[in-house]
Amino acid sequence: MTVSVRFAPSPTGRLHIGNIRTAVLNWLFARRNGGSFMLRLDDTDLSRSTAAFANAIREDLTWLGLVWDREARQSDRLARYEEVAKALKHAGRLYACFETEDELERRRARQRTRGLPPIYDRAALKLTAAEVQQRLAAGEKPHWRFFLQNTEPSRGLAPQPTLVTWHDVVRGEQTVDIGSLSDPVLIRADGTPLYTFTSVIDDVDFAISHIIRGEDHVTNSAVQIQLFEALGAEPPKFAHHSLLIGADGHALSKRAGDLSIKGLRDDGLEPLAVLCHAALLGTSEAVAPYTSLDELAQRLDLSKVSRAPGRFDIAELRALNAKLLHMLPHEAVAGHLATLGLQVSAELWEAVRGNITTLGEVRTWLEVVNGPLTPRIEDAKLCATAAGLLPPEPWNAETWGAWTTAVRDATGIKGRALFHPLRLALTAREAGPELRALLPLIGRSRAEARLNGRPA
Repeated sequence: MTVSVRFAPSPTGRLHIGNIRTAVLNWLFARRNGGSFMLRLDDTDLSRSTAAFANAIREDLTWLGLVWDREARQSDRLARYEEVAKALKHAGRLYACFETEDELERRRARQRTRGLPPIYDRAALKLTAAEVQQRLAAGEKPHWRFFLQNTEPSRGLAPQPTLVTWHDVVRGEQTVDIGSLSDPVLIRADGTPLYTFTSVIDDVDFAISHIIRGEDHVTNSAVQIQLFEALGAEPPKFAHHSLLIGADGHALSKRAGDLSIKGLRDDGLEPLAVLCHAALLGTSEAVAPYTSLDELAQRLDLSKVSRAPGRFDIAELRALNAKLLHMLPHEAVAGHLATLGLQVSAELWEAVRGNITTLGEVRTWLEVVNGPLTPRIEDAKLCATAAGLLPPEPWNAETWGAWTTAVRDATGIKGRALFHPLRLALTAREAGPELRALLPLIGRSRAEARLNGRPA
């Protein structure tokens, strides 16, 4: 089987971490299996979809490194959806319904009162073809429902339980009782096709082999399997992954604005950290940093995705981001640092990478090394003595140890009482990278000035 998957966001808002979980699982599955990854913009909701949001989706995916092999927009395919709708109407699988939402709600209320499930009663099927044409000619605008095959032997009988079963790549054997569902509306009264309808047509036309999406679509899959069959197509394989929830246990969709990909990018988080966190949460794999998507793809397969939700915590993502940066060599970050306006040598990167959570924090240590910096003098006498004992350059990683040994021997001061005042004078900070690595970068002239209390 040639693997072909798709990520199908609606361009009605910014992508957030929950969306990206679906995107990265699709992308990794395609990469692991030598397949293709498609971006499909589900933009049939013309009142809410915008070109700006579509561009933002492309921008976010590009930043994350989730390159796509092909792209399609549903708004370009309306004629195709109309063509398929016409065929389904002719086959009797799409039927016109003229009830208003108020009428439907009253019926549902009556059903609930009688202890019945509030599903559509198929009253519209009692209309003759002539009655339907008469109402259409009078200008009434129906919505169109898809007839689920759950009655035997004719459509006139009350719905009987009919089970739709499939093997889900993540969840195993799945069964949905179609008899417990209403015939779904596929086309609104204004003629707009709905997701359930357009998605199936696209999956058929673009030869999608696997549909990887959130578990909130499980019931949709039962309906869509019948729709695939009505179109004479073999349904793709389904894989419904667990959803992410916040650290507070609530659905992430409630907080999407706080966790947009743009927001994470603006906060200085690395794309690989975001992707590793989104993909590995709620799996049997430990959440750990990987230095490439190919490495992550070889590590993770869908069989490792748990049915339990993954708990997303921004603090854990920040910690993962720090671990990733601690692993990366200078050549992996130099370009990104340059986009931040930071010219950072390999020596400085090696010195500071273990002390940062985001790349932007390198700016602090660049300023410490290059100055000007106002020193903090805790023990003026000690610092003055230390300044007088500074060895001549060139300096290397051994200079710090030799120098502080000389200061200790001259003053009798050792331990924290020695090292803390020197750190405050040289960096004006309580903690940070090892001074054995920073001191050669600061240089003798700056070090001497700072130890003597002068900005440098």
